[in-house]
Order: sequence, then C-alpha cells, then structure tokens
Amino acid sequence: MYLHEVRLPPRSRVDDSRRLLALSRRSVLARACAGLLLVCAATAASAQQDAAPAPAAAAAPAAHESATSLDAVTVTAERREQNLQDVPVSVGVMQGDAMRALTAGGDDTLLALSGRVPSLYAETTTGRIFPRFYIRGLGNIDFYLGASQPVSIIQDDVVLEHVVLKSNPVFDLDQVEVLRGPQGSLFGRNTTAGIIKFDSIKPSQDYSGRMQASYGSYNTVSFDGGIGGPINDILSFRVSALYQHRDDWVDNTFTGPSADGTVTPKKDAMGGFDDRNLRVQLLLTPSENFSVLASAHARDYAGTSTLFLRNAIVKGSNKVDVPRDKVAFDEAGNNPQAYKTYGGSVKATYNFGEASLTSISAYETTSGYSRGDTDGGAAANFPVRGVPNGFGQSMGQVRDLDQFTQEFRLASEGDDALQWQVGAFYFDGRDTTDFYQRAWFLKGAARNPNNWVRLRNSNTSWAAFGQLSYKVTDALTLTAGLRETKDSKRTRLLKTADTVAGVSTYTGRRDVRMSDTQPSWDLSAMYEINPNLSVYAKVARGFRGPTIQGRSAVFNADFTTADSETILSWEAGIKSSLFDNRLRLNVTGFTYTVDDIQLNGNDSNGNGVLFNADKARAYGVEADLDWRPIPNLSLTAGVSLLRSKIEDSRVYAQVCALNGTVVCTVNDPTIKVGANTFAQINGNPLPNAPKYSVNLGARYDIPVSDSGALFVSTDWNKQGYTSFVLYDSTEFNASGNFEGGLKVGYTGGYGAYEVALFARNITNEKNLKGVIENYMAAVYNEPRVVGVSLNLNWH
Repeated sequence: MYLHEVRLPPRSRVDDSRRLLALSRRSVLARACAGLLLVCAATAASAQQDAAPAPAAAAAPAAHESATSLDAVTVTAERREQNLQDVPVSVGVMQGDAMRALTAGGDDTLLALSGRVPSLYAETTTGRIFPRFYIRGLGNIDFYLGASQPVSIIQDDVVLEHVVLKSNPVFDLDQVEVLRGPQGSLFGRNTTAGIIKFDSIKPSQDYSGRMQASYGSYNTVSFDGGIGGPINDILSFRVSALYQHRDDWVDNTFTGPSADGTVTPKKDAMGGFDDRNLRVQLLLTPSENFSVLASAHARDYAGTSTLFLRNAIVKGSNKVDVPRDKVAFDEAGNNPQAYKTYGGSVKATYNFGEASLTSISAYETTSGYSRGDTDGGAAANFPVRGVPNGFGQSMGQVRDLDQFTQEFRLASEGDDALQWQVGAFYFDGRDTTDFYQRAWFLKGAARNPNNWVRLRNSNTSWAAFGQLSYKVTDALTLTAGLRETKDSKRTRLLKTADTVAGVSTYTGRRDVRMSDTQPSWDLSAMYEINPNLSVYAKVARGFRGPTIQGRSAVFNADFTTADSETILSWEAGIKSSLFDNRLRLNVTGFTYTVDDIQLNGNDSNGNGVLFNADKARAYGVEADLDWRPIPNLSLTAGVSLLRSKIEDSRVYAQVCALNGTVVCTVNDPTIKVGANTFAQINGNPLPNAPKYSVNLGARYDIPVSDSGALFVSTDWNKQGYTSFVLYDSTEFNASGNFEGGLKVGYTGGYGAYEVALFARNITNEKNLKGVIENYMAAVYNEPRVVGVSLNLNWH
C-alpha cells in the first residue's frame, strides 16, 4: 500500500457494515425489458415478410457483393460531424455491433473496451458499479467513491462525473469514440487523459429496430435491443433496453465461526448479477430549423462486488493459479452490491442559418451500496507470525447523489473557410456517502474507534470555451481552442461514530474546501498531402482540478488533499486511406508531461492517501488499422506502445505488509520508519499503464446465396507489462495477459438476421487484473463463457 511522505496517521481498523435490503429481482425495468423483447421479435417477424432486398445499416457485406472498400466513419470529436480522416485528433472508433459482440457473454459493457482500442485500459476492484479508465497511462487507481478520474465519460452528450454514474451501461449503441489526450477546450469537464464518448441510436422518421439476445455458461442471459419510428410527422421515438443476468457460481467454503454472523458455507453463493436498463427517447422536429431530443433512462442493478482471492499470489512470482470459483469469506454477507440510477436530458437545437444554438440540460441521480470481504478470506486461515490476522470488511453506501449539467453552444453552419463555436458549461454534483470499516482480530489490538462516517461532497464547475478552425488553403487547416474553468470542491464530515461504543474520538478536519481557476487550450494543424493521405500535429494543455479524500476519517485519520495537476501534450500523426480505400491506417506519436500529478495510495492501515508528485512523463505510439484485402474478409488491428515515468525523488510509497512484515518482493530502494517500510518510486512507470497492447480482429464470410452467408469471426488482445502499484515489485504486475473470442454462425436476409455460436475468453485465461497487496490477494478477469446468440435488424 502507499504513502507519499514519511508521516503516518494513527493505526486504524476496519468496520461493522450495516445490513441493507437487496434490490428486488422483480422490477418494472425487468418487465419492460421482457416486453421490449417480445415487441422486437414480433416486429422483426412482420418485417421479414415484407423485407426489401437491401442490407441493414449494421449488417455484414451481402454475400454477392464484390466491392471491398471501407465505409466512411463519421465522428464528433470536435462537436460537429466530420469524417474521421479529417479530424486533427487521435480518435479510436468502435461501432455498436463490434461492442455488442464483446458483451454477448454478459461482460460489463464498459470494461469490455479495455485493450480493444489502442491506449485504452480499464479495470475495477469494486465490481460493475465502479470502472476505472486509463488513456495513455493516465488514470486513478483510487477505489474511493468520491475519487476524481482524469478520463471523462460522456454518454449521449452528458458528462458523467461520479464514479458510480460512470458505470451506467451502454446499450442500443451506435458508436463509441475514444479521444486520446487532453480534451478540455470543447468537452464538459476538464480532462488530462482523454474522453470516452458513447452515442446511442437516435429516433428517426423511419421505423427500425435491432436486438441481440444470447444465452451462455452460468445461465448467462443478455438482451440488448431498441425499436423506434415516427409517432406523427413531427414526433418520433425510440425505446431501448439492456438486460444482463448471471447465476451465482462461486462457492463460499468458509466453515469457521463467522466474524459478523452473516456467512455460512454455501454452494453458488456469489458471482451473479441482474442488470436491468431502460431508455426512452423522443425527438420533436416541428421545423427544419428546430429540434428537441428528450431522453430518460433507468437502471436497476443487483449483483456481487469484486471477489478478492486471498493468498492467490505467491511471494517471488506474479503467477496466479487458484480456483476462481471458490472463496473462504468469513463476513460481509457474500459481497452484495446494488444500485438504482435514474437520469434524463433535453437537447434543443435551433438553426438560424449562419449559426446554430444548442442547449443540453441533464440530471442524474443514484443510490446504492457495495459491500465486501476486503481481506479476501477468513482471518483464522491466514496467520501472520502464528497469529490469525484479518482486515475484515468494508462498505460504501451512496445515500443520495444528484448531478446537474447545463451547456449552451453557438456554432457556425455551412462550408465557409472559417468555422467557429463558443459556449458555456455548468456542472453541479452533490452526494451523501457513508463508509463502514470493520477490523476483526481474533487476538491483538482493540477496534478502531471510528468505523463509520458520513460525508457530504459537493463539486461545482463553471467554464466558457471557444474554438476557431480556418482553412488557409485547400490543403491546410488550422484550429485553435480555449477554455477557462473554475472548479470548486467541498467535503464535510457529517457524522462519525464507533458502532460498538457509540463514541466518536475523531479530531481531524471536518470541512475542507478547494478551488482553482485555470485555462485549457489546444492548437492543431492538418495538411492534406492528397485525398488519401493527411498529416497533423497538435499541442494541448489541460488540467484536473483539486481533489479531496474524505474517507480517511473512517480510520481516525485526517482528510488528505491534492492540488490541481496540469498536462502539456504534443502529438503528430498520419491519416491514410490506401489501396482504393480498402485499407485505413491512422498512426499517432505522442509525448506529454504532467506537472503536480495526482497520485493515490493507502498507508499501512488501508487509509486512503492523496498526494501530488512533481512530474510524470510519457511518450508512445498508437495505430489503428481497418483492412479489406479481398472480398468477404475484414481485418482490424490496433497497437499502442507506451513508456511512462514518475519523476520525484522525494516521494515514497508504503509497501505490502502485515503487522510490520513485508510479504512481497520489493525491488526499489526502501527505508524503514517505525514498523513500516517505504519504497522510493522515482523513475517507476505509472500504475495500470501497459507498456504495450495489441488487438486483432478478423471476419470471413462464405456466401451460400445472394442473401446469406456462413461466417467466422475472432478477436484477440494482448497486454504488455503492467504494474498495479506505485512501487516496483516482483508480484504485483502482469506481463503478457491475453484474451480472445470466437464466433461462428449464419447471416441471412441481406444481414437482417444472424444466428451464431460464440465463446468469450475462449482459452479460459486467468489474468491478474488487480491486487490487495497486504493479503497477496488477486482479482481475476471473467471466466470463459460459451453460448448462442441471435441478432435481428429491420427497417
């Protein structure tokens, strides 16, 4: 675990969790999803009777086609629709069908992106409600519910800031764009790492629909579908749903006395989930110049938080090979997790002719909890120096969370040489969150006197922004963007108590405020050498506002804080369409420096610690390739290479230890302070920053008629050396992780339907994805899932 300076808070313990009612398995959303499935199936059957011989928009190439040119990819990386090849930004794009192929086995719809887009990595140690994202090595390993992340998530033009909101699943998806590097001048909140932008299929005046239903191992069921069309001449709708289910499949083998009375031995005790999601959109277009898009969504989720496999990592090696379907948890009620989320937005656009005005208003709210056996197993089973030792359980509960955002943007229209846009943005996020920690020692020290706290967090942000783009010649375009942002945060300690004695002894700060105002900007130039080859260069500055870590109070320790971090990023690249547009190859080289980088770790007692290090530097290359070398064969590939380095000789990190005993192999220089050991992290790579990643995909269609074909498709990704912690250790890293999928099936009706067999993680790899150092505990990736899927598309 980590600490940024040789200064330790008082020793602490972990908490008594409160029992919460699990979310009902029978809900309005579940019935709505089932209803939509029936509607989709009925409509598809009807549409097949009258189907015109034209391929669906998302269909595979018809079997009789001989053309192998690639379709143009439209992106909104600069807040207006443009061809991917004309944008001076490094953008990774994945279409909705490709995303759905990755999640047919019930995988998290967000984490499935990890490694499939160059320079993007994602992981979680807090289950499906708390994904953490990294772009070009920049991210945040903090598991605190109030954590700030340098990667921004935008769903349907709405910025999702809180870590729980960032877990909102994506479904009935049109396209995802990964904008790499600082993007603060145009998009929502400031971001030093980049943006992941998800766009759903929108309503239209044409009846259309699609669905994917699948069934696989562990009774995994997945449905992702949408249907829409006109209500009248000026109003259209689209209803979309996602339902994912998996049975519990992990046995709890613990047989001793339960630490909190909630656990008995049970087969298939945990590992399952039910995730129900519904979205309704209405599009009003009373005239050619005016449109209003209203959207509302809801999520009802109940499942299992992350399972930590204690002692899965053996000292001296990073290899893990313990069963993933057995644990020995002595408390925390088999790691339950549940959240309900609701939200909506209204996007109104009026075109004045020379310019258009857009307003986007959005509101999000959520509540729920996540509870887990933090030490990954029963204390009695894991003695230290002959003494049973455990660190108990923890729970984070968001009692209420509200986020409101408002954006106004005025942008030029037409094809003039000068294009411009200006705007203003307001963000207001507030939440009340409880943290429970319980330390259980069969022998030894007394409880921590503060094992329950309630915090009130607030975050407001104001910004004004603008961008100019000028076509100097037919070949050269220059672009400049500027944004001024004020970011303010406040964390208050509302309550703190000892759940045993009922007396609080906390003496630290109870109200912390931080604020900063800084500019973000970018300059870029794009030069078209010929219609098939362009080069570009970009320099950008961004910042991430100050951050407060209030969870420390649960350990009877003071809040910790970090000042704003700033980044200066340089990149240059080529965008090419070769061999009669049968091959699209985009390559970018980049380098950046982050000043006052915000890092996060834990001290020897599990106490969250925020701090600023002097600098982090990185450089690398990323490339995206799409290729159709012959008819009916499609190939995709992505590569990223990264070297990152922390630069601060004054910063030390608390290393793996139980009761003062170092349990892992530390390769950095160390110092001893009292009973604790610290490692110097100067020169180490950023955590969760893979040195390389490679992804490959292929699909081959074998025509059997004018309208149908057999097909086989496969996708693979491999990840280079990745450290999970700030210090250099032999154990807490992964090198060479890989995972693949396979799909074999038949597509017919010019792409109107598809039936297939699929396998995700086909080789059943046990990849190390995260660790709890003190307990040598491992977090695995998802197991192999084999199943069958059905896809329908109709117009």
